[in-house]
Amino acid sequence: MDLALLRTFVTVHRAGSFTRAAALLGLSQPAVTSQIRTLERQVGRPLFLRQARGVTPTTIGDELAHKAAPHLDALVEIAESGLEEDSSLRTLHLAGPPEFTAERALPALTELTGEGGHGFALRASFGTADEVLEGLAAGHHDLAISTVRPRGALLSASALCDEEHVLVAAPGWAERTGVATLRRDGPAALERVPVVEVHESLPFVARYWASVFDSRPVCPGTVIVPDLRAVLACATAGAGLAVLPRYLCAGALERGDVLALYEPTVPPLRTYFLAVRTGTLAMPHIARAHEWLERAAVAWC
Repeated sequence: MDLALLRTFVTVHRAGSFTRAAALLGLSQPAVTSQIRTLERQVGRPLFLRQARGVTPTTIGDELAHKAAPHLDALVEIAESGLEEDSSLRTLHLAGPPEFTAERALPALTELTGEGGHGFALRASFGTADEVLEGLAAGHHDLAISTVRPRGALLSASALCDEEHVLVAAPGWAERTGVATLRRDGPAALERVPVVEVHESLPFVARYWASVFDSRPVCPGTVIVPDLRAVLACATAGAGLAVLPRYLCAGALERGDVLALYEPTVPPLRTYFLAVRTGTLAMPHIARAHEWLERAAVAWC
């Protein structure tokens, strides 16, 4: 069986679309379609069901993907590493949200790199939950950290840790708002306080309001910046209130740069998942990094 056909097949299986697979492979869509038809003739069974939006693998297609994908990934890794390089130096490709990956995952994994480590070269990329899971499925990453549990059999995931969300603001806003007033009046006491967020939809604030106050925030975002570390910097500077992971603002809280405006009995939590392509934990460098992150996460919860 032609390895090129298998590679195209696995890419379509992961992408869920001939169009997306063609873009990932640098081929035309007709070329991808032709290769899949050739492989289906060789197998003697249909591998995908064509739908209005993309394709869905048949039972035979799923079975073939699960058998072939780990071996193809290993071959691609060998090819990309180069025959002249030291084969003991493996490259781990990690993807996740920028703040959590930078503050938590990368410091933990760097213990496995360098001259005194275990032969790891580390490459990291940042993205949204959908982006990192799509990249993982397409074979661009070895491990993905996501706030969304992936569906389907192609990717497998385990809960890594929970993060607690805290409602914070600079001392000036905390004094004007009054914690006692907030406890008495609820979110109405915050209606005139500016909001600092990562997106216009106010994902962190909206989630906090729904969980703690059973309501929706009424103030639009005043400062929108797509990085929680920048949100913290703006909140510390007095731009307004923000909802942040406790691990990210713990130092600022301890120094008094920001204050917790409210301490609910049950704080809102968000779960991080550690995802891999099914079968790739058979690769020693991926398995070791996976285990290392799970150990480190015990102290993060």
